[in-house]
Amino acid sequence: MQRINIRELKKGILYSEELGIYLKKNTDEEIFKWFLASILFGARITETIAKNTYKTFEKYDLLNPEKILKAGWDFLVYPIMREGGYVRYDGKTSDQILRDCETLINRYDGSLKKLHEDARNSKDLEDRLMNFYGVGPVTTNIFLRELRPFWAKADPEPLPIVKKIAREYGIDLNRYNRKSMSFVRMEASLIRLRNR
Repeated sequence: MQRINIRELKKGILYSEELGIYLKKNTDEEIFKWFLASILFGARITETIAKNTYKTFEKYDLLNPEKILKAGWDFLVYPIMREGGYVRYDGKTSDQILRDCETLINRYDGSLKKLHEDARNSKDLEDRLMNFYGVGPVTTNIFLRELRPFWAKADPEPLPIVKKIAREYGIDLNRYNRKSMSFVRMEASLIRLRNR
């Protein structure tokens, strides 16, 4: 069994922090940015391309659903997706993002916080997210895991890969409070270990 410093894992950088997204503010603006990033991370592309593409959205100031809808599909495909390196799924993901922005505006007045408030519990919250076009269990998990400390109903089960890596390092995840920031940081650290 490999050894690892648990204290260091608990200090891991969140993916949202790496992108300059401040979920602790718990504002619709920051939460939407993380939703957008989660959609990008949830596709079958590299983390690097997902980060670069998010930064391209940021460069063009397309970080709310209204601005994204106004920009339209052609602009999302080129320059956004192309500049980010998101070439293989550029049209499909552009379509998904536009449809998800429409759903967010039509069902929740453009507010992911309203989506959280309307959800009856953690399961209902996950189901509501998976009702967005193209959003499945992985994207839902990516989005909710870093919101655990800030949203009462955000408490997704750690991904199987996280559990597997934790076992490889002899870490019993059940010993930790999943709603704590240290757990969320440890989870992000374990995900980054998957490519080692």
